Amino acid sequence: MKIAQQQWRNFSGKVFDQPITDIVENAIIREQKAGYRLKICVGSDSQAYKSHVEYATVIVVLREGKGGFMFMTNYKGTKRIGIKERMLKEVSMSVEVAYSICDLLDTYNVDLEVHADINTDPKFQSNAALKDAMGYILGMGFVFKAKPYAFASSSCADKVV
Repeated sequence: MKIAQQQWRNFSGKVFDQPITDIVENAIIREQKAGYRLKICVGSDSQAYKSHVEYATVIVVLREGKGGFMFMTNYKGTKRIGIKERMLKEVSMSVEVAYSICDLLDTYNVDLEVHADINTDPKFQSNAALKDAMGYILGMGFVFKAKPYAFASSSCADKVV
């Protein structure tokens, strides 16, 4: 799924007009200049409604030992879909964003994780997508995290969807 012209914003509501690669690069340069060691986590979450599904994708910039901040974007799906398909759509949105910034992160030596809002406990419905999501993310060469370690998707993106 290709998402055209996403509008990214920070948690304070400031909307950015430039591409996400420029936004992330400016943040990395600023934070590394201030002496921080960084890690970036990308995650998505969704909320199903009767007529549609709303999605949010976040890029969380962690300063080792000093908190962090995030950039986010939202997308509205035009129809409801099943839980497994929805989980995999979230993963594909996260992978697309991670892929768009991965060369930049290699340049600045910043670690990257892709977080999936998928429960590792088989008692939960989202678990149906766990193997597919893990294979997709790992197959793309990214570090994979699922619940309860996937805070970018299950906490950060969850707050803005």
